[in-house]
Amino acid sequence: MIRDFRDLEIWKDAHRLTITIYKLTSSFPRSELYGLTSQMRRTAVSVELNIAESHGRYHYAEEVKFLLNARGSISEIQAGLLIASDLKFTKKDSVSEIYLDYHVLTKRINSLIKYKRDKNDKK
Repeated sequence: MIRDFRDLEIWKDAHRLTITIYKLTSSFPRSELYGLTSQMRRTAVSVELNIAESHGRYHYAEEVKFLLNARGSISEIQAGLLIASDLKFTKKDSVSEIYLDYHVLTKRINSLIKYKRDKNDKK
């Protein structure tokens, strides 16, 4: 039974990835503290916060809106991962794995959006 957003598997995955991004960016150059490090952390947090907020909304359209925001933030974090890799701030293998994890999360968000829309269409 889902009591709050913490019970959502999709939120748990996003939270795990946020922690992963924080750990990954901790090894970035100090000169990037207010640049790529900060941006990637904010974006990772945005993914999980938007998923949480979608769960707290009453109307399905608002739920979907916040899930779409989360999906958009995933594209942003993936772009950040590619930048970090190209600048050699991290190992390409690490970036590839995290990038793929976010790709899977995008698919799960898409499925949840479709479920919410289909459920609403049946009303």
